[in-house]
Amino acid sequence: MACNVHFDLSSGFKIPALGYGTWLAHFNQLHRVVHLRTMKRNLKKALEAALEAGYRHIDAAIVYLNEHIIGRVLKKWFSSGKLSREDIFLTTKLPPTGNRPEGVKKYLRKSLDDLQVDYVDLYLVHVPFGLNDVEGDLQPKKPDGTADVDLSTDHIAVWKAMEEAVDSGLTKSIGVSNFNSDQIGRILKNCRIPPCNLQIEHHAYLQQPKLVEFCKQNKIVVTAYSPLGSPGLSKLGKTYSPLGSPGLSKLGKETPDLLGHPMVKEIAQKYNKTTAQVLLRHIVQKGISVTPQRIRQNIDIFDFQLSASDLNILNGLDANLRILDFEFIFKGIKDHPEYPFKENL
Repeated sequence: MACNVHFDLSSGFKIPALGYGTWLAHFNQLHRVVHLRTMKRNLKKALEAALEAGYRHIDAAIVYLNEHIIGRVLKKWFSSGKLSREDIFLTTKLPPTGNRPEGVKKYLRKSLDDLQVDYVDLYLVHVPFGLNDVEGDLQPKKPDGTADVDLSTDHIAVWKAMEEAVDSGLTKSIGVSNFNSDQIGRILKNCRIPPCNLQIEHHAYLQQPKLVEFCKQNKIVVTAYSPLGSPGLSKLGKTYSPLGSPGLSKLGKETPDLLGHPMVKEIAQKYNKTTAQVLLRHIVQKGISVTPQRIRQNIDIFDFQLSASDLNILNGLDANLRILDFEFIFKGIKDHPEYPFKENL
């Protein structure tokens, strides 16, 4: 059964409350690396399972290096008549190397080619900082190993190009990811088409209530990535380094075990649900969409509702604990003028 719960976007379209996140989706076991052929097969199987389970929002990005696999699966489903293009809400993102006006259509067209579609439903600026555009390298580095940053990132100029992508029919809606309220406010004051979505790290240990409220006041729907706190991420990082990064084990902190938290387990037992279902329900019930990478049971979160007291308990777990600060992928990025998490430095 398809997920039929949606949130209204200011663009006039609807975004499913539950989506399938494809970052690291090709891993069937977080503790080991698999060969490229197996990685492709794992993502294909995972995406097929997600579509069979009823997921209709697919969250992609060019930096995940797997849009071509997603495209093949979607083409198969569209060609077979199981689904039509209109049944799928497809999100992808502008990479940091494309954070300049001329990069928007360049990278969006690349994503469309790989995804084998004529348009996406939502195009996001993946991060607020820019990297120099080096052909064939989505994570360019300087000789000293630090990120090859572009310090001239201009959000207003980039946003005008995003608006032109809407005008051209390449995307139906536009938004941002990993931006802070000041950066979003700057766009809002200078835009013709306002951002309708903000995708951020959001889980019980990082709830960012001020940013979420800012978005609600400005009719921006929030989407949560890593809604379960990225379980197993540190263990994965010991062997897997995305885009040639030093590895996720360089996070320098333990990733939270939200799934094993005693309070979460107690609430899950009360509703006869899994801890993952409770954590996802907590987010969705606050009007935030989610894009988990787990599939089967996570879609069964719409047949129960958390009580006000249980919501308060889960709200109380907020510790402003950010797991993904991007320094582990882009060394030295905290010095970029548009680094979004300076309050945590």
